[in-house]
Parts: sequence; C-alpha cells; structure tokens
Amino acid sequence: MEFTRGNLALYDHIKKGKRVFLFEQTRKAYVQYISELTFFDADYYKTYDTAGKDRMGIKFFFKRSGAIVSYELNKVNFIEDPQQDYFLPTVTERSGLVLSRVGQGAYRKSIINRWENKCAVTGFTDPRILIASHIHPWRDSNNDERLDVSNGILLSPTYDALFDRHLITFENSGKIVLSDRVVQSDYSKIGVLGSERIERLNSDNVFYLNKHREKFALQLAGNEK
Repeated sequence: MEFTRGNLALYDHIKKGKRVFLFEQTRKAYVQYISELTFFDADYYKTYDTAGKDRMGIKFFFKRSGAIVSYELNKVNFIEDPQQDYFLPTVTERSGLVLSRVGQGAYRKSIINRWENKCAVTGFTDPRILIASHIHPWRDSNNDERLDVSNGILLSPTYDALFDRHLITFENSGKIVLSDRVVQSDYSKIGVLGSERIERLNSDNVFYLNKHREKFALQLAGNEK
C-alpha cells in the first residue's frame, strides 16, 4: 500500500480543507452517522495477504474532531519490542511525500493509543522509557495474534523485563502475580510490591493473559526455561 489516491486524500485532508465523516453500517443499505474525524497519524505495518504472505499495510489513526489528545504519535520515540521481527527502519521519499518510518510501525502506535501512552501497571507516561511489546510472544503467535492490538501491552522497563521472562504475570482481574523464582526482598529492591494492578484490561487482553499465565505456571513447575 502507498500514500496515493484515497490514502493520500485521507492523509492530506486537513491541508486540502476536506472533512472526514465516519458512518457505521447498521443493516443492508442503511448507515448511521458516528462522528466527524480529524487525521491524527498514519504509519506502515507488517501484515499478510490472503495467501498468508508478507505485505506492507497502512494504518490510519483518527480522532474525533475537536478532541484533545495529550501526545503526538509521530513524535513518540518509544522502545520497540525486542521479540518483534519488524521491517528495518528506513525513510523513503516518494512524490514529494516523506513517508512514515517503516519499522516504527502502526502496530506499536496502536498499543500506545490503546494504553493512552501510559504504563499499564504504573501509569508512567514518558515515552522514552515505555516499552511496547506482546503479551503472548511474537515468536509463539500466529499471524492474527501478531497483529492483534489486544495482544499488546505498554510497560515501563522493570515490569516489561519481568513480564517478558514470566517472572510476573497478571490475573484476569488485573492483579499482579509474583513468581517465587525471585525472592520477595529482591522484588522490593526494584520497586515491585506485589500489590500492583492493571485497571483497564478487556476480554481480549484476558485471552492473551491466559496464555501468558500458562507459560508462567510451566516455569514455576520447572518444565520450561
């Protein structure tokens, strides 16, 4: 996909003085007006065609017209998921447009949007520190799971490192669970109390947390490294 024709019209609608409206189909031949939208950001992401082969997609981010968002995705320089196999970052100039950074990607921007630029556990908001990664690891996920924003979580480095190594996990209620492979006094030294909670989990997040807890339990039982 490229920023041409309809994609370019959406990308440039503010500069061209055009307006964008969102409608939802309610039944055949009927639609319902939802809101006027304003372009927020766009970026490339790795996706798959109907045959399951790699392709480049474009995801657009819009906000309700007049809404105030406290961060700009195109200025967020957050840490990438070390498990992820992204395209190498490049900057391409085509038809006078500087296209978005391939490899920064819409998927990770979607995670930022989902978690409102806050660590899911602590609420910390400095994007230079936050890490966007998968709940169920990229290497173990199928193509749909790799692209599912509900499989993404935004964490500060301490929690991300522990979560990635299955030294912590979370109940469906969001309450943290600590592994006994680390002694309590060591958790305390790095500021992990055992009372933390994720407040804004949805049912799709829970699906992936169940997978994470399965691996957490296997490691506790000594059946997996």
